Amino acid sequence: MNFKVKNDTFLRALLRQPTEYTPLWMMRQAGRYLPEYCATRKRAGSFLNLCKSPDMATEVTLQPLDRFPLDAAILFSDILTIPDAMGLGLYFAEGEGPKFERPLRTEAEIKALAVPDIASTLGYVTDAVSQIRKSLDGRVPLIGFTGSPWTLACYMVEGGSSDDYAKVKTLMYKEPALMHHILSVTADTVIQYLNAQIEAGAQAVMIFDSWGGALSHAAYHEFSLAYMQRILAGVTKEKDGVRIPSIVFTKGGGLWIESIANSGCDAVGLDWTMDIGIARQKVGHKVALQGNLDPTVLFSTPEVIHNEVEKILASYGFGSGHVFNLGHGISQFTNPDNAGALVAAVHELSRKYH
Repeated sequence: MNFKVKNDTFLRALLRQPTEYTPLWMMRQAGRYLPEYCATRKRAGSFLNLCKSPDMATEVTLQPLDRFPLDAAILFSDILTIPDAMGLGLYFAEGEGPKFERPLRTEAEIKALAVPDIASTLGYVTDAVSQIRKSLDGRVPLIGFTGSPWTLACYMVEGGSSDDYAKVKTLMYKEPALMHHILSVTADTVIQYLNAQIEAGAQAVMIFDSWGGALSHAAYHEFSLAYMQRILAGVTKEKDGVRIPSIVFTKGGGLWIESIANSGCDAVGLDWTMDIGIARQKVGHKVALQGNLDPTVLFSTPEVIHNEVEKILASYGFGSGHVFNLGHGISQFTNPDNAGALVAAVHELSRKYH
């Protein structure tokens, strides 16, 4: 396998090493806004088939890189592969998003939850990682990822997505010991899962804590951040003599940026509500920052995109340690030309800051 990365700007930025420009990738960069993705997804027959076929997962992972000069690839998969491997029965209802056939509702179901065998239940993910890594042939680094234990638990208890997280938060307040059991088993699973991805060729890893922002200050630290810290302590930090950086992204987590920066990660992902310059002042030289353009900006014009990119770059200021990204996933309704305008603007405008 090729260990040399031709463009390692992304990895250097995560480790706060000097770069010639600010690297970027986009959350959900392989997705429905690309006609070529929609064509492959149609061929797959379903979203789950697409995730579970290493060939097709490789194909869609590479599509945005063939179209735009992005600085990183991210494994095409879904955060809900873990609860599926734990036996909850993931399925996608047309137009309704992910659902579970067997959500965790009773004490007996929760206590029966166990770490699955990663090789037999999630081998299709690690197969995809090694195939993507091989196909990239060192073009750019490959990011592996997972959902955070709290975010996964939200789906596992609610049985799908939720507006208010009433079931999972009620469990957390009424039966904290049961909630901690879910989170503990899930954290142990995530550690094994990320390490299997790194073993298969992932060169950086990211934890998506999509629903951490739904928690109170105290609950966030106890039920979300503590388990991400445990994962960061258990995840492989180096492979073949090369550092494997880690990114933590809590949507709505700007209030807790200092705590996240102290969690053991190399970089903190920001949503668009936080000014990146203020974030940089708060975390100093502890971590790199990733973000944080509002994805809705991509519905505007190339001129507006150019101006909004300049604002974020100027706010971050001079020096390295910034990976440009959106503050959340790119919308399926985005014009691909505008995504291209974003990539061009970041690459062009950021050079003067390095």
